[in-house]
Amino acid sequence: MATEGPATRRVQVAEHPRLLKLKEMFKSKFGSTPKFYVRAPGRVNIIGEHIDYCGYSVLPMAVEQDMLIAVEPVKTHTLQLANTNPLYPDFSTSANHICIDKTKPLWHHYFLCGFKGIQEHFGISKLTGMNCLVDGNIPPSSGLSSSSALVCCAGLVTLIVLGMNLSKVELAEICAKSERYIGTEGGGMDQSISFLAEEGTAKLIEFSPLRATDVKLPSEAVFVIAHSCVEMNKAATSHFNIRVMECRLAAKLLAKYKGLQWDKVLRLEEVQTKLGISLEEMLLVTENALHAEPYSPEEICRCLGISLEELRTQILSSNTQDVLTFKLYQRAKHVYSEAARVLQFKKICEEAPDNMVQLLGELMNQSHRSCRDMYECSCPELDQLVDICRNFGAKGSRLTGAGWGGCTVSIVPADMLPNFLTNVHEAYYQRNSSSIALEKQSLFATKPGGGALVFLEA
Repeated sequence: MATEGPATRRVQVAEHPRLLKLKEMFKSKFGSTPKFYVRAPGRVNIIGEHIDYCGYSVLPMAVEQDMLIAVEPVKTHTLQLANTNPLYPDFSTSANHICIDKTKPLWHHYFLCGFKGIQEHFGISKLTGMNCLVDGNIPPSSGLSSSSALVCCAGLVTLIVLGMNLSKVELAEICAKSERYIGTEGGGMDQSISFLAEEGTAKLIEFSPLRATDVKLPSEAVFVIAHSCVEMNKAATSHFNIRVMECRLAAKLLAKYKGLQWDKVLRLEEVQTKLGISLEEMLLVTENALHAEPYSPEEICRCLGISLEELRTQILSSNTQDVLTFKLYQRAKHVYSEAARVLQFKKICEEAPDNMVQLLGELMNQSHRSCRDMYECSCPELDQLVDICRNFGAKGSRLTGAGWGGCTVSIVPADMLPNFLTNVHEAYYQRNSSSIALEKQSLFATKPGGGALVFLEA
């Protein structure tokens, strides 16, 4: 239940190769034994891209890949972090002086986000220290939410070390808020599914208030994830935060156009709710209210009746103050149409018509087109990979995650899976083998996994 905290399981560590390996590495690193382990999964968003921070529902599922942390609380006030991957250097700091550098996101900053979020939620100033060894098998910068899984894992670790209790929903909301310490203005989908996921079902995640509803996916199809091998770290790029701001500005201009109190509006969903109209009607309002040519900051100021100084200080975030053009029409069109596709996807899953896989695939294809053309968050490699997946039998294929690199997700009839995997591997990975490192090649079928867990040694 979402009202309860994450489950705790007693396990024989010796029977779990990954836990055992982590325990041995922990011993050699810190000279002691972990007291407990925490895991938080990554996710694949099946449909509903870039709309959670606009207030709209999304439809993700957790994947098997996860972040796993071995933990030992210590008497000192020192936080010692290590990673099983040698690419990520050790880090040590005082548990009472947490500094997160937004300008250059490093792996340990994501841990610190979750740590600080729980610390601030309970208003605790003197925190106990801990030794932590992190092991992640979610490909980084792949759009499968490795960074949010680490934030969630760290939040849960901190909660347990403090001996406090929170529900899964509370944990998800705190971790979503705390990831903003690193400068990412995300919407909360990644943290929500990491805590609220259940094995065997995707989830419709709704916001304000946060809640999750089971969505039964078709048994005759599988979802396949393929990595484009282009990495994109959304905290290290301005693309993501510019899109967030374009949606905010579009919401304000649409609200002003319809005579609403625009200065209080932050999200596109609020405009629809205040007007009490359908998503289809919102698309018509967008057609009438906004033009397709990019808006300059000066034009936005004229539309809203404010000065450039007010725009910069009261509306724009620090990392979008120097942007010269904003595409408001395209971003609003994507958000309202994508929000409608999510609801259609859920409805088809519930009604389960005979041509269900075909219909779901068409919605995924429409979603990719909108992401590519209206939201401009694709890249040539993702577009090529989507085409290859469709050519070899996927009924639908689209980018998943923030985009600008990362992964695609495809819906594939189950009986076509072996041939599909062979053909896609050959057409994309082998053909591009000179430019793609072997360890980045990632192509796998996935099924809905469970959410965050605590492991205690039996």
